[in-house]
Amino acid sequence: MKSPMHVYYDKEGDFLEIGMGNPKKGRFKNLGKGVFERVDEENGKILGIAIMGFNKRTENLKPIEVSLPFKFDISS
Repeated sequence: MKSPMHVYYDKEGDFLEIGMGNPKKGRFKNLGKGVFERVDEENGKILGIAIMGFNKRTENLKPIEVSLPFKFDISS
């Protein structure tokens, strides 16, 4: 069974979070420049990514393209 993908965007805080799988307890690891990966506290696997200032970073781009520091398998 493939894991569900969750996307959360807080417009007021301009914060984007993309997660894979069912919600689990994790911690954020700062990758620098307002980009964070969310890591499983038990096994160290990457659960998702968060980007602060997402809209501000992308307001002049069409289409929006963001490079992630890891691969997601989002095939159905």
